[in-house]
Amino acid sequence: MSVKEATKAAPAPVRVTPEPPRPPKKNRAWDEAPRWQIYLPLGIYLLFTLIPFYWILLFSLRPAGSTSLVPWPITFEHFEKVWTERSFGTYFANSVLVGVATLLMTTLVALAGGYALARFDFKIKRGFMLALLCSQFVPGALLLVPLFEIFAELKMINSLGSVILAETVFQLPLSMILISNFIKNVPYSLEEAAWVDGCNRMTAFRIVVLPLLRPGLIAVGSFAFVHSWNHFLFALMFLNNQDKQTIPVGLNSLMSADSVDLGALAAGGIIAAVPVVIVFAFIQKWLITGFSAGAVKG
Repeated sequence: MSVKEATKAAPAPVRVTPEPPRPPKKNRAWDEAPRWQIYLPLGIYLLFTLIPFYWILLFSLRPAGSTSLVPWPITFEHFEKVWTERSFGTYFANSVLVGVATLLMTTLVALAGGYALARFDFKIKRGFMLALLCSQFVPGALLLVPLFEIFAELKMINSLGSVILAETVFQLPLSMILISNFIKNVPYSLEEAAWVDGCNRMTAFRIVVLPLLRPGLIAVGSFAFVHSWNHFLFALMFLNNQDKQTIPVGLNSLMSADSVDLGALAAGGIIAAVPVVIVFAFIQKWLITGFSAGAVKG
C-alpha cells in the first residue's frame, strides 16, 4: 500500500473546538448598594407619604360617624356641605383670582428686573443682588405691620388687591434672581443678530429671547401661584369679610375650640389640593427644566 492510499484510508482527526472563555463574574462595587437597600427606604417614604392622603380621602368620602377603614358606601355630603354651607365656592374663586393675579404680576415685574440684572452693568448691581438674596431671610410675619399701615393709608384693607400686592412683593426677589439666571443662559449674540436685522431692543427681546425663556417663566409663575394659593398669613390679616377670604382661611374657620368637623375639613383639604396637583401634573416637565436651567449660572 502506498503512502497516498494509507493516508486516504486513515480516519480524519477530530477537531475539538475550544470552549469560549467564560466572562468574569461581575463583582459589585464596594460603593454600590444592593437593590433592597434602595427600594426599602423608598417604599417606607412612599408609605408615609401616601397614608395621610388616604386618611384625608377616607374622612372626606365615608359617612359621618363611620369608623370604617374603607370609604364604603361612598358619600359626597361633606363636599356639598363645605361648598354650599361653608362658602368654599367663594373661597375657591377668591384663591383663583389671587393666585392668577400674583402669577401675572410677579412674572411681568420679575421679567423686566431680571433682564436688567442680566444684560446691564451698573454700580450698585452687586449690592442690589445681595439685598435680594438677604430679603429671602426675612419672614413674612415681620412684614405684616408695615404692610398693614401702608394698605390702611391706601384704603386697601379688606380688599383682594392688598393680598395680591403683598404676595407679589414677597415673591419678587427670588423670581427676579431666577429669571436673571435664565436670561444669562441665552447667548447675547442672538440679540445682537436681531439688532443687525433692524430690530430694536424690545422687539429683539420679544422675538428672540422670550420664546427661549418659556421653561423659566413657567417655573417662576407656578412657584408664585402655588405659594399665593397656600399662603395663610396675609389673607388672614388683610381680609375681614367672609366673602373676601381665601381657601387657607376657610380651612381654618372649620376648626373651633370646641369641636372639629373632620369630614368637612378633609373635604376642604381635597378641594384645596386638587388644583395644585393638576397644575403640577401638566407643567412638571417644564418646571424641572426651568429650575435646573436657572441654577446653572449665577
